[in-house]
Amino acid sequence: MATKPTASTSKKALKDPKGGLTQAGREHFKETEGANLKPGVKGPADTPEKMKRKGSFLRRHFANPDPGPMEDTKGKPTRRALSARAWGEPVPKSAGDVKKLAAKGKELLEKYHEAADGKKKAPATQKPVAASARKAPATKKPAAKKK
Repeated sequence: MATKPTASTSKKALKDPKGGLTQAGREHFKETEGANLKPGVKGPADTPEKMKRKGSFLRRHFANPDPGPMEDTKGKPTRRALSARAWGEPVPKSAGDVKKLAAKGKELLEKYHEAADGKKKAPATQKPVAASARKAPATKKPAAKKK
C-alpha cells in the first residue's frame, strides 16, 4: 500500500524547477480543483488554438503594469519569470523584457482573432445542385379549425 506523500514533498513534486508545473502538478489540480491544465506551448504558435493559449498566457502574466520582481534577493529568477521559460520564451530580466512578452501576447491574440474571423467569414463551398435534383419547398397545410 502506497503512503500519502507529505505536504512539503508533494508541493515540491508539483512544481517544475525550470518553471511551470510537472505532469503530477497538473493532475493534482485536476483532482483537487477540477482544472483542465495543459502544458505550455513551447514551440511556435502556428495554429489558432496555440496562438490563443500562448497569447492569453503572456497577456495574463506579463501585461500588468507592475509585474513584480523578476529576480529574488539572491539574483535567481522568480517562479513568475520562470513561467515564461515553461512556455518557450526567454526568462525576462527587466521591465523592458516583460513589456516585450506582453506585446508578443497581444500580437498572438490579434493573429488568433484574424484567423477566427477568417473562418467565420469564409463562404461555404457547395457543389451546384442540378435543377432536376432540387426538391420543391414543402408547403404547409392550414391547420383544421376546431368547432
